[in-house]
Amino acid sequence: MTERQVNVLRDKNRALDKQLAGIGGNNQRLVALLETTREQIINLKAALERDGDAPFSYGTITAKHPRRHPEPGLGIESTAIQAVDVMYSGRKMRVTISPLLDFEKLHVGQQVLLNEALVVIAGLGYEETGELVTIKELLEDHQAVVMARADDQRVITLAQPLREQHLRVGDQLTLDPRTGLAMSRVQLTDMQSLVLEEVPDIAYSDIGGLNSQIEAIQDSVELPFSHPELYREHGLSAPKGILLYGPPGCGKTLIAKAVAHSLAQRAAERNGEGATRSYFLNIKGPELLDKYVGETERHIRLIFARAREKALHGDPVVVFFDEMESLFRTRGTGVSSDVETTIVPQLLAEIDGVERLDNVIVIGASNREDMIDPAILRPGRLDVKIKIRRPDAEGAAEIFGKYLTTDLPIHPEELAADADAQATIERMIRGTVEAMYSTAPINEFLEVTYVTGASEILYFKDFASGAVIHNVVDRAKKHAIKALITGGERGLKMEYLLRAVREEFAEHEDMPNTTNPDDWARISGRKGERISNIRSLVNQRGAK
Repeated sequence: MTERQVNVLRDKNRALDKQLAGIGGNNQRLVALLETTREQIINLKAALERDGDAPFSYGTITAKHPRRHPEPGLGIESTAIQAVDVMYSGRKMRVTISPLLDFEKLHVGQQVLLNEALVVIAGLGYEETGELVTIKELLEDHQAVVMARADDQRVITLAQPLREQHLRVGDQLTLDPRTGLAMSRVQLTDMQSLVLEEVPDIAYSDIGGLNSQIEAIQDSVELPFSHPELYREHGLSAPKGILLYGPPGCGKTLIAKAVAHSLAQRAAERNGEGATRSYFLNIKGPELLDKYVGETERHIRLIFARAREKALHGDPVVVFFDEMESLFRTRGTGVSSDVETTIVPQLLAEIDGVERLDNVIVIGASNREDMIDPAILRPGRLDVKIKIRRPDAEGAAEIFGKYLTTDLPIHPEELAADADAQATIERMIRGTVEAMYSTAPINEFLEVTYVTGASEILYFKDFASGAVIHNVVDRAKKHAIKALITGGERGLKMEYLLRAVREEFAEHEDMPNTTNPDDWARISGRKGERISNIRSLVNQRGAK
């Protein structure tokens, strides 16, 4: 290697040493800069945390604004930053949020904390109280028209929790009047009673003594749902409603439930198991009456709106009005009120108004059908009218058979008299029915005198019903339990059933209304001549 090459290498080495020295100095400066930056970040974070020192103010988010570019001529750069609109102390303000918060986790309607500089430093929950309003109509962009106090209407905005729920017309919401935001849905007891429920598991086979009435209902109600193509071919439409009328306790409500159950079964057979359900909406007449004008009509509209909503999916819906005469009595007969003049037209409009009532059938039950407005009972509304009569001896035996079964404990003395338990049950039922339906003097109940002067003796059998038979069986079971507790043998006896019959009818001795015999006769199912007097023969027999 020549001296010249050695000198060149020495020069390169000195240059590298200078570069290394410079890099080392730069590293020291970078370390110092990083330390300074770290201290500044710590100080900045501490300053931000100090911005969160109490006291804080509350606000409610009414809108969110992500970072964007301002429109030329309509805003400056500082108005296009990431921010939220809040309602604070009665004023609507646009404020920024702390860089320590996640903008995506803040929602409309949420309460927030603001520091003294009016910067959002914390997100909280939602207001839990407010004015109660009712949805009248749902609009676009998460808005709705609601009914407030004194029928005031206003447009409100739905808070984030409500935007994720399926809201319907008639739902009750809590409204924050300061922000115009609806915060939550409220389930009130009176509204819960109007909510559709799945039909109870009651079949026609669970009802005794009403075979002819059940057959009439099946012909008029179930055939159109089971064979709609045949009805369309013959130009027939399904009946819109049924009226079940008759004395109390004879199974009107049971039949209505069985109709809904049977319709669901037929629909499941036609469309596949699980594809279709049936709904039963049980409306007690007096529950709908409200002291405020228009509230009862609103409830009726809500009932049919819910029914139509379910029926749109092909599910049969039964709307059952119990005690129908309490709501839809003949217009003009009100003594202290004329509420029926608006309620009856509302029902008529729902049954055969502009909106079709497909897959919905209205069933009314009443023991005073003479008080229902004739416009409701005409063909095209409540098309089918079926009288539910008191059971005869054969029907009573069938009803007894629903409650007295071989599953019950039978007294050994009773079992010893027959070949098997079923024969014993049938013998006990025959004996009980004979005792109930006997026309012996001991069963004389009332003497009815008509305006013509004629009189008639009514027996206990004339007031029998499914409810009475159920009570008789329950009384007999209680006698069997008491006998077992006091040291007797286990099981039902004929003696207990006969004693229960006597006790059941003895309780009814003071029930006949002698103040207004005609009204009593209509409710009890006794029609015909006008009654001038009713005399109890039970008290007279007891005096003797």
